[in-house]
Amino acid sequence: MNELVHAGARLQEFLLARQWKFCFIGGIALARWGALRVTDDLDLSLLTGFGREQDFVEPLLARYAARTPNASEFAVRSRVLLLQSDEGFGVDIALAALPVEERIIARASPFPYLPGVELITCSAEDLVVLKAFANRPQDVIDVQSVVARQQGRLDWNLIDDELTPLVELKEEPEILEWVRKLRQQWGP
Repeated sequence: MNELVHAGARLQEFLLARQWKFCFIGGIALARWGALRVTDDLDLSLLTGFGREQDFVEPLLARYAARTPNASEFAVRSRVLLLQSDEGFGVDIALAALPVEERIIARASPFPYLPGVELITCSAEDLVVLKAFANRPQDVIDVQSVVARQQGRLDWNLIDDELTPLVELKEEPEILEWVRKLRQQWGP
């Protein structure tokens, strides 16, 4: 995990030098808010807006190796840039543009992972929103670990306010059902 954190710090330095708005999500954020689990990649959300993606993608591709052919085109089409760190870790950068993504990045804060090494991660509530929305089996487990570890400290109204429109858009109301059950079990 130490090597991954250092790789994240170097990537963060690159992003901060350009004054870009971003935050780490995924396994790195989970280590802050939930259960520590093995992860071998860096996931982050980078605020690009719509129409300016190339202004972000091209400098990143000039610095980091791509993990997919035609990485720039793939990134604009799929809204995710797949890179590899110098150490060989996967780097998945979500090209954020929606208001909810902007709010997630605005709420992000630094956290010390190692002495002298802080990474900017999404909030615990936003990690719950992102993982619940993804709704894969590992994401459900991750949400449960965040809720258990943050027992009594989560802003459930924020989670509900951000997750509800996403779930409606996705047309998967069962997501809200299981998240609300967790709130009943672990909430204030």
